[in-house]
Amino acid sequence: MSNNNNTEKWVVTIGRQFGSGGREIGRLVAEKLGIEYYDKELLIEAARQSGVSEHIFEAADERSPRFFANIWSFNLGLNSGSYFMGDTPLSDDHIYRAQSEVMTTLADRGPCVMVGRTADYVLRNHCRVVSVFVHAPESARIARILERGDCQSEDEARSLMDKKNRLRAEYYNFYTDKHWGEASSYDLTIDSSLLGSEGTAELIAQFARSVTH
Repeated sequence: MSNNNNTEKWVVTIGRQFGSGGREIGRLVAEKLGIEYYDKELLIEAARQSGVSEHIFEAADERSPRFFANIWSFNLGLNSGSYFMGDTPLSDDHIYRAQSEVMTTLADRGPCVMVGRTADYVLRNHCRVVSVFVHAPESARIARILERGDCQSEDEARSLMDKKNRLRAEYYNFYTDKHWGEASSYDLTIDSSLLGSEGTAELIAQFARSVTH
């Protein structure tokens, strides 16, 4: 957990394997604690404050600069990692800083749950952080992906899952000094298949209450 003197502000951050239900669980945790929940909202707010299209932020969402450069970079004599939206140069670092500033601003408003996007690392010295990582066995993740209609076959679900998790790991490992998914990087790691979304959220909420009050 973050070592800082600010005991009034606190945030629950949730990292998650794709297909583990982390987003749903994060929303349930926020409901149980009676606090705000932020996921895609972070991108929209960052785009609004930066004055650029939110589509740029979505394209870079939880993707390392190397991946982002492959999509958006142009051979216009710019440094690697520079992009354009209209006449405005936009770098991956600019996007990350803008999103990070939004996180600190939202944390200042009061306790909340933030999903992904290295929130645990960004806020480590800003407020009390309760960092959680949600995972599940491959079979459980594939079943969830198929159930929500993201894919039509197990092979397709496995391929999508592997790609998403690789991108999230690269993003997290690039911007932090920790390792995505490793227990030592978080206060709590939990297998969501054991208790289901509701039970997992209740456990996380209880844990958060015990370490923030």
